[in-house]
Amino acid sequence: MVLVTRLLFGAALAGAFLSLYVARLELCDPPHRLGVTMVGGFFWIAGELLLPGLAVLCRDWRVLQGAVTMILALLAACWWCPALLVESPRWLLATQQLERAKKTLQALAEGDDPGANNSSCHQESLLEELESLSEGSPQPRFHAVCEIFSTRVIWKNGVILGFAAFIGSGIRHCFTRNLAPHLPRFFSSYFTLVSTEAAACLFICLTAERFGRRAVLLLCTVLTGISSLLLLALTQYLLDLIVLTLSVVGVTASHAVTILSIFFASEVLPTVVRGAGLGLVVGASFVGKAAAPITAIPNSRGFFLHHVVFASFAILAVLSIMLLPESQGRGLPQSLQDGESQRRPPFFHRPPRDDHLPLLAPHGVPHDYSHLAASTKRMLVSPAPPL
Repeated sequence: MVLVTRLLFGAALAGAFLSLYVARLELCDPPHRLGVTMVGGFFWIAGELLLPGLAVLCRDWRVLQGAVTMILALLAACWWCPALLVESPRWLLATQQLERAKKTLQALAEGDDPGANNSSCHQESLLEELESLSEGSPQPRFHAVCEIFSTRVIWKNGVILGFAAFIGSGIRHCFTRNLAPHLPRFFSSYFTLVSTEAAACLFICLTAERFGRRAVLLLCTVLTGISSLLLLALTQYLLDLIVLTLSVVGVTASHAVTILSIFFASEVLPTVVRGAGLGLVVGASFVGKAAAPITAIPNSRGFFLHHVVFASFAILAVLSIMLLPESQGRGLPQSLQDGESQRRPPFFHRPPRDDHLPLLAPHGVPHDYSHLAASTKRMLVSPAPPL
């Protein structure tokens, strides 16, 4: 019974994390997607830093469980307040839920426009566009995750990024094993690992928007593979300081590979299957974490085999990442056709940017919604009429 309860609790936490992650992403325009997502990541890291202190204050695991449950209950209460937790209008339009999309877009327009009371004409034009789309009562069209397997480009991108997330999570234990002699206490090792995760987020913030997702992911994978190979072949010949440095670099780079792979997947997967596809990628990263017990077996050759296998996988991932498209500054794909139309640009050629797009770009939604996007842009961007 306890195992079933913990399984359900973990599934609920994973679902909440994934839903919030996708909602944040789909509400942002291209220049702000990375920054908003990384801010969410820093809040996650802040929670990891505060968790040991909360555990010390609670002292008993039952009290700690109750405190965590109360915090989650406050988050669940946001469901009753649409102003705090809105549904993604991008997903609503992509799945043809026009009535809900109309209410959500109207709420966003009223909240974002300081002169909403004086620009009723813009709101009326938006409502007229939505009403015209609603004629005929189109039925919502949902897509199952199995449809990804019938595609070619979307399936390829998902497999590559899931493979990279799997490697980033799995190979991390090879580096933390070398850190153990230098960090014998639990709190020192715990805070060191969380600090490397924060450093990885900061590195992605500073580089991924400037040099592109694919180039930074390739660089982090190369650093992970080189650090792993050097430690695998030369640990007994290197100074302790060099081993410690390579281990810290490897842990930080592996964190960056996992974080950026998940974010990259959220940008290249189409809206209609983004939640399900991203769940598979996140699941692959947790499968990599499940290999950690192999490294904890004393006097076993399982750790050496684990290290060899993941170092080989890292080299293979370097070759696979070159097949990915570049999503920097581009609109999110909406339909499966948009996801299939993504192409791999030359590696050192930066694709044209689509900065400062509205929430719904004309070429990023089905063609039936192009006039709705134009009206939304006029409403949200144009200044209020003079009094």
